[in-house]
Amino acid sequence: MLAGPYATMMLADLGADVVKLEPPGGDISRKVGDSYFASLNRGKRSICLDLTAESDQRRLGELAADAHALLVNLKPSAIRKLGLTYEALRRYNDRIVCVALTGFGLNNGDDPAFDYVVQASTGVAALTGDPAGPPTLPGYSSADNSTGLTAALGLLAQIVSGRGGQIDVSLRDVMLSQLNYHAAAYLDNGTEPQRRPYGAHSYYVPAQLFPTAQGYLALFITHDGFWKLFAGEAGLAGFETMAERVSSRESVLGMVTAVLATDTAASWEARLRPLGVPAAAVRTLPEALEATPEMVVQAGEHRLVGSSIHVAGWTPDYRPPPRLGEHGGAVGDGTAA
Repeated sequence: MLAGPYATMMLADLGADVVKLEPPGGDISRKVGDSYFASLNRGKRSICLDLTAESDQRRLGELAADAHALLVNLKPSAIRKLGLTYEALRRYNDRIVCVALTGFGLNNGDDPAFDYVVQASTGVAALTGDPAGPPTLPGYSSADNSTGLTAALGLLAQIVSGRGGQIDVSLRDVMLSQLNYHAAAYLDNGTEPQRRPYGAHSYYVPAQLFPTAQGYLALFITHDGFWKLFAGEAGLAGFETMAERVSSRESVLGMVTAVLATDTAASWEARLRPLGVPAAAVRTLPEALEATPEMVVQAGEHRLVGSSIHVAGWTPDYRPPPRLGEHGGAVGDGTAA
């Protein structure tokens, strides 16, 4: 519903001709809502195929013969049954790149895999939230979005190589890979990651959210130069090295919390940003969008967030999402796209 469509929309924004193959009745995400569907499918064409029918399997072969790649986001048994693998399609085009985007891998079964389930099963939820409270899920689909980007990267890398082949990307593996330094600390040293108050970083101090006189401030001090600048503005002394700050974590956090409480989050951001100190007041999504109008685009009747990849000399064509079967290939009619 999200990972595969997001991957291919990113490619469409970059100029790819993306043809969305939909079953009779359409992609299930069409039923979620128009804005939801548009946010993941702008700029694509839609062809409706019943891949259980022999005539539409022939149409799939015709499409594969002229395509650089196929990206599919279904359970492994369906991918194989419907002939959406490189082994099934190479007879039409031996240079086609076939990307299977699944929950746990093309060879690891059909267990249901949705974003929240994968966050729970890979340790992400256990690392999120207040230590005194329950595990917490982020407020957006981090696993789906991350896997979509990874799948698009794998697809493009294989196209550039000039070789066809099968690419296997799973939500589980992507989220485990994104726990990189947490996983390395455990695998190399047996150090289990801890859930810390206000999302505090494992290595850097202070690097977390802090309550202020009004609102919350994200402060991210990653080296001694940042600390010197922050301490000078805040009127703090001592703890000049990262080693000192890490070894005295609670003392440092107590001192920083007390001083940040003397002013608002917005004021601290305005004071620290000109110094080059990484700091930002916590904003709502509407506030963030209002602050970045250049990222809001029009695609037909929909206002959406535009592409995050900015290429010099290239302006994406933000076309509206397609109507079901809009570009031909209705079930059984053999229409060309």
